[in-house]
Amino acid sequence: MILQAASSIVRDQGVEHLTLEAVAKAANVSKGGLLYHFPNKEQLVSGMVDELTRNFTEDVQSRVEHDQQQAGKWSRAYIESTFYGFGEGSDMNSVLAAALFTNPGLLTNIQEKYAEWQHNFENDGVDPLWATIARLATDGLWFAEKFGLAPPDLELKERIYKELMDGVKEEK
Repeated sequence: MILQAASSIVRDQGVEHLTLEAVAKAANVSKGGLLYHFPNKEQLVSGMVDELTRNFTEDVQSRVEHDQQQAGKWSRAYIESTFYGFGEGSDMNSVLAAALFTNPGLLTNIQEKYAEWQHNFENDGVDPLWATIARLATDGLWFAEKFGLAPPDLELKERIYKELMDGVKEEK
């Protein structure tokens, strides 16, 4: 509830309006209650990044566990989660913007996770080059959609998704 309120403030009003007072009010908790969990703004933003990372990781892992085809299952789970699952309503761009503007060092945990995920792509039983291209294309599509940078229409997005998924089905 507190982290969602903080994320909503960044999304709706901008990072400059992210204050402990504003978060307490939006979360309908006392400032003392907020300070009990997050003694300062930096720890609040750190909590936002940690929750985002944990939720995304859990979403991808759940998809991995349900994929019956071994080769490429991690890559497909990442693509699916980014295209159709996790991104909706996650306020990922708000969280990352808050971290970047509060203290870029707060991104260390998610940067380490991305290094781990890249390792997963490279060791997923499919061509590591194609798996990495799929990850970068997926991240690029997410970026284009989140920031309104000429995202493809729905039909083209579906074609991109199919092509990426097909590319991570073939064993190396």
